[in-house]
Amino acid sequence: MSAYALQSARMPQEFCEVLKDMRSTRELCARLIGAKWQEIALLGPTSLGLSLFANGIEWKPGDEVVCYADDYPANVYPWLDLRRKGVVVKLLRPENPGAVTPELVEEALSSKTRLVALASCHFFNGYRLDVEAIGSLLRSRGILFALDAIQTLGAFPLDVVRANVDLLSADAHKWLLGPMAMGIVYVAEAHFDRVRPTLLGAWNVRSPRFLAQETVEFESTAQRYEPGVLNISGMYGMKAAIELLLGIGMDRVGSEILRLKAELIARLEPLGFQTTGPVSGPHASGITTVSHPLVKVSELFRFMEKEGVVASLRYDRAGREYLRFSPHFYNTEIEFERLSEILRRGIEACPRD
Repeated sequence: MSAYALQSARMPQEFCEVLKDMRSTRELCARLIGAKWQEIALLGPTSLGLSLFANGIEWKPGDEVVCYADDYPANVYPWLDLRRKGVVVKLLRPENPGAVTPELVEEALSSKTRLVALASCHFFNGYRLDVEAIGSLLRSRGILFALDAIQTLGAFPLDVVRANVDLLSADAHKWLLGPMAMGIVYVAEAHFDRVRPTLLGAWNVRSPRFLAQETVEFESTAQRYEPGVLNISGMYGMKAAIELLLGIGMDRVGSEILRLKAELIARLEPLGFQTTGPVSGPHASGITTVSHPLVKVSELFRFMEKEGVVASLRYDRAGREYLRFSPHFYNTEIEFERLSEILRRGIEACPRD
């Protein structure tokens, strides 16, 4: 990214290497998720891809979409907005937060269901879905599967073909370790005509010699979803991050994340923290969300910030406060030791809840 910024300061931004690197970035993204490079659009944030999916399909009144009411808002609002087109939006409400199971999804399906939109992992408590089982179920019914993958892409392996994922969107700035406003949008080639581009420009509509034509003819690849100039600086950042992750191996990354999660919980529990969401097994992820029965968590969060600890302050619908930690493969046990000491001092210093 620094090299591109320097080059752009001295020379034109659109130098010849950019197009070559754009192609190689698509190939890396495709390798990461098991797709073809022709099915990759280089777009972020996640909500942009999800909105392109929702708005690009030709809906009929009475069509049904299934999504989860308490997913991150970016994967709720694009689907709720379809109500103005007469689409019936069925909201999943599992007994335990985030626990969207294949059985729960199957109960919501009907002959009118056209698409199911889910997140691969719940942003609040880290419940990781059985994406392959849900994808197999939906494929057997001929129902589109749209996946918000931002909370697992870069943390755990994913093969969109094996998982029968039709549409995917994920920004690079979380587990992919990349910059904001650049990400991966995947549309299976078989659905190019079914998911029409809704943002049009000179880059995705064929314009020979940059001359507008009388008819709209889209590019033959997923470039059809990119209307204009890309975030090239962000592309270089995402490219470098994916090269790093693939160089380590996604299986190794995922295993190390779960090992570190177990180590983190082992340090938090003696301090009185209570974990919400899966702590181990196939539904566990790197997201580790905890509460404390005695301490005002928002005050503890501010104490941690001053000590240089990066975490998130989260709330449930009842207004209860939680700390969300998200250790990645590069975090160390020495850091956890320091975190434990900071939390111990914070618990003593912060007001009681």
